[in-house]
Amino acid sequence: MVTAEKDKALLSRMQELGIAEDDIIEKFIRSSGKGGQKVNKTASCVYLKHVPTGIEVKVQRERSQALNRFFARRLLVQKIEDQILGRESARIKEIEKLKRQKRKRSKRAKEKILRDKKLQAEKKKQRQSVGAITDE
Repeated sequence: MVTAEKDKALLSRMQELGIAEDDIIEKFIRSSGKGGQKVNKTASCVYLKHVPTGIEVKVQRERSQALNRFFARRLLVQKIEDQILGRESARIKEIEKLKRQKRKRSKRAKEKILRDKKLQAEKKKQRQSVGAITDE
């Protein structure tokens, strides 16, 4: 079950963004996948559509309809916020940061890294004691 604090936080976030409950179309659909007979008999999957923006969300993470309603609203608010804020959104900034980190390095950057590694190896070799050098 969702705590009252989380529910209040979500409602206040919706008010900040100007999302009214009247603007949201909510439908309950039968889920698919794991869950067996429980899932096949109950309509626990939640579908939300925000009419002004046209953003649609479908959530069936949990077997509980109440939890899915909360998660669907939270996801909808997040998507609307991303659309409003654009590149300013914290989530989008995080995604872009990960993309930059995973991006392949250029040939020039790789060569520079290797050159720096060789220099470091030379420095370490020069730090060795005289006895260690003669053993080689």
